[in-house]
Amino acid sequence: MVDEKKELNSECECGCDCDCDNETVILQDEDGNEHEFTIIDVLELNENKYAILMPVDEELDEAIVLKITEDENGDEVLVEIESDEEWESVAKAWEQLLDEEE
Repeated sequence: MVDEKKELNSECECGCDCDCDNETVILQDEDGNEHEFTIIDVLELNENKYAILMPVDEELDEAIVLKITEDENGDEVLVEIESDEEWESVAKAWEQLLDEEE
């Protein structure tokens, strides 16, 4: 889904830097189409951060998980998780978190 790194702002849209559910990002797919996502959670696992994204106003109802890293300027960016092992670990942690909330 991610064609290029996407800068992640550290403040939510309400400007309060509270990690509220209002923060959105726009990602570009491999065909150049833009898709808007809401950041519903940020997981910390093994000293890494991962953004859990839900599409806004789209037919997809599954979350997308992207890794939060820093670019050469120190800005946070979203990148795809390349390792199957890493992705499985993050998916398992997210499922456990959801189970705890129920």
